[in-house]
Amino acid sequence: MSLSTAEKKRLRQIGHHLNPLVQLGGNGLTEAVLAEIDARLEDHELIKVRVGGEDRAARTEVITEIASATQSQIAQSIGKLVLLYRPSKRPDPKLSNLLRALT
Repeated sequence: MSLSTAEKKRLRQIGHHLNPLVQLGGNGLTEAVLAEIDARLEDHELIKVRVGGEDRAARTEVITEIASATQSQIAQSIGKLVLLYRPSKRPDPKLSNLLRALT
């Protein structure tokens, strides 16, 4: 599943006001971090993740690995921030950033 340009634009509009829910620290990408990202995606559907490190190529590789491991789509990636999207099986109206944006 690939996002269209219009879908990405809408997700970027919603995600602009979000704060990062997960930050990768000095230990890098671990199973615990992937589990946390997966859980936040299930709750919120659209999340920001801050990926540390100074090497741009390494950050890009980690971002791609996160998207692949969590089966999510990259809506936007700017510097150390990435906006990830994955539709929830049962979205919670109180937590879903997409449902809250509609109200």
